[in-house]
Amino acid sequence: MQAALVHEANGAFEIAERPVPEVSAGHVLVRIAASGVNPLDTKIRAGAAAHAKHPLPAILGMDLAGTVVQVGAGVIRFHVGDEVYGLVGGVGGLQGTLAEYAVVDADLLAHKPANLSMREAAALPLVSITAWEGLVDRARTSAGHKVLVHGGAGGVGSVAIQIARSIGTDVYATVKPSQFDVVRSLGATPINYTTSTPTAYVLEHTGDEGFDVVYDTVGGATLDASFQAVRRYTGHVVSALGWGTHALAPLSFRGATYSGVFTLMPMLSGKGRPHHGEILTQISKLVEAGQIRPVLDTQRFTLAQVEQAHARATGGQSTGKIVVDLV
Repeated sequence: MQAALVHEANGAFEIAERPVPEVSAGHVLVRIAASGVNPLDTKIRAGAAAHAKHPLPAILGMDLAGTVVQVGAGVIRFHVGDEVYGLVGGVGGLQGTLAEYAVVDADLLAHKPANLSMREAAALPLVSITAWEGLVDRARTSAGHKVLVHGGAGGVGSVAIQIARSIGTDVYATVKPSQFDVVRSLGATPINYTTSTPTAYVLEHTGDEGFDVVYDTVGGATLDASFQAVRRYTGHVVSALGWGTHALAPLSFRGATYSGVFTLMPMLSGKGRPHHGEILTQISKLVEAGQIRPVLDTQRFTLAQVEQAHARATGGQSTGKIVVDLV
């Protein structure tokens, strides 16, 4: 099979021939049709993501969509010919998805939404699981809640808006003015984070009560702002980027709670993997019901153009999720 390898931090991709991996019990062999590009992929390549524990040289790429071509012992949910998608590798020493084939733990997979192309499906796994774990697993978001999503036009943010809307919530999203139309099309009320303060938008949109759920997908000062925007007593802040040092006093003074999301944990630890497949099964249902749609970049890339795909991802030029086509 052909695969894109990186041999050292900040190194160039090498397109090389590698043997097709052998299927083991509990796993399936997937012919990969498309591989999603995430910001974390570019950080791993740069040697700036020690938490991903993916030593170089390696095949990068975490998300895939493709077709099952061989089934290992003990696998009953999938059969040869099934179209699947998942967050399956590119961390913790697991082979990444920038290759024609990968052997994948079947627990990490779900059947691809029938109404999406392979390219569209490959854009969803990491961001969808991250959004779901924050909104559903941690914050227990429910109908009637007011939800604030920081970074609503990003990968996680755009899916978080749609999941929150499917639950029956009133959603707001901090973005820059050029992204207003994007978040409006997803069902959220845009908030201009470049001019409005937490004090101002909490007063305007919640009558100074605060948001029931605040999902921070940005980190840094935005997480600190989240502590000021959450509802008193019953509100919950979730962050997928809880880096750095943060003062918890503003959160404590509101009597609110906080939790973090570390989406890679099941792949790194081997524990909790079936839940990722369960989440993606629910995401497929929402996609097929028309309640979630991926936001894709318009430019297309092949495996031979993966260098350009990463350059576009790091250059701030993309207008949605970047996907590399392998067929």
